[in-house]
Amino acid sequence: MVLVAGSANLDFVVRAQHIPAPGETVMGHSVQSFAGGKGANQAVASARAGEVRTEMVLALGTDSHAEFLKTSLQSAGVALHIHVCADQTSGTAFICVADNAENAITVAPGANDSLQARHLPPLAGFSHLLMQLETPLDTVAACARAAKAAGMSVVLNAAPARTLSPDLLALVDILIVNEGELRSLSPGASSISQAMQALPCEAVVVTLGPQGSAARFGTHWFFQPGFAVDAVDTTGAGDTFCGMLVAQLSLGAGPARALQLANAAAALACTAMGAQASVPSRAAVAAFMQSQGPANTDGEHRLRDACQQASA
Repeated sequence: MVLVAGSANLDFVVRAQHIPAPGETVMGHSVQSFAGGKGANQAVASARAGEVRTEMVLALGTDSHAEFLKTSLQSAGVALHIHVCADQTSGTAFICVADNAENAITVAPGANDSLQARHLPPLAGFSHLLMQLETPLDTVAACARAAKAAGMSVVLNAAPARTLSPDLLALVDILIVNEGELRSLSPGASSISQAMQALPCEAVVVTLGPQGSAARFGTHWFFQPGFAVDAVDTTGAGDTFCGMLVAQLSLGAGPARALQLANAAAALACTAMGAQASVPSRAAVAAFMQSQGPANTDGEHRLRDACQQASA
């Protein structure tokens, strides 16, 4: 079983020709609202991966947004442990999505800031705890300590980028970052591979956008090329990757297979609007994988070379 501890936000998404520069006003094409939040998105992705029970501990306000967020998670099959914060609104995010599918996001955490380790359910039976950084760092660290004491694997998606103490990193078994987050955690490294090697976690996974992903599990390295899709909205793609990856590892998949499925799910998530709304089902991922044909070994070698040479 997978336990997710993290944020739930109502996303207000404005579609525009481009993301505004500082001081610039742009005219949007449309505005929609979706269920989001890194923690909730990852919980939905884990649940939709199939065959693994996924539960989530989260904090919500007493506003009208809370019921919408709860319903979205439950309809995906996520079992919930909710802390109700009466003096805060539920988390909110304001997202501008450009016509090239890139996005800019501003988050007002609201009730997410009230989440604490004491809100965790009994941990017996869970294999992995998956967390992010849209809740207080003290809470992340306390939850990690509780999970380690219970014999669980601690997985941290270090997003959005924040300064992490050596003590917190020492509690993390699997660290998931993108290139920018990796750079902030290993500022002196000369390549992506060197930056991954410098981090103290047993496993480090780096998402590389359309290029794919790379991972170090102990002394073993894995490089998974990306899948080409017609991207509509990249919001939630990284969260989809995290949820699918952890679900597959919980089911006993090896790192190579888990990375492959996580990349495929993330690619599919880019083909639809919204965060949780775009998370694909297990059947959709399986059909997509079948359509891709044999593994791209040339792409794997190119990605390996890029990670060893490109500056992090």
